[in-house]
Amino acid sequence: MEAKTDQKDTETQSGFQPAPPDPDNSFSDNQDSALRMVANSLHRLNEAIVKAADSGLTVELMRASRYHAGSGSWGDQMVPIIERNSK
Repeated sequence: MEAKTDQKDTETQSGFQPAPPDPDNSFSDNQDSALRMVANSLHRLNEAIVKAADSGLTVELMRASRYHAGSGSWGDQMVPIIERNSK
């Protein structure tokens, strides 16, 4: 049987607490969906970087370009620089 960890227990152990909601900065449904997609992708990327480093690779992320949406919003597009560590 798997033990369930209460969110409050996790917050106490890590020292971090979720930021309180800011009613002045609420996102539209489309923005919230896009934000969650970026967050999930970054989580998977970070896991992949840990696995690569554990296997003897050095991973550096570098901005390859900047995407401009034409409405004042923009985002950095990244490319990985990979090096194999010699032993």
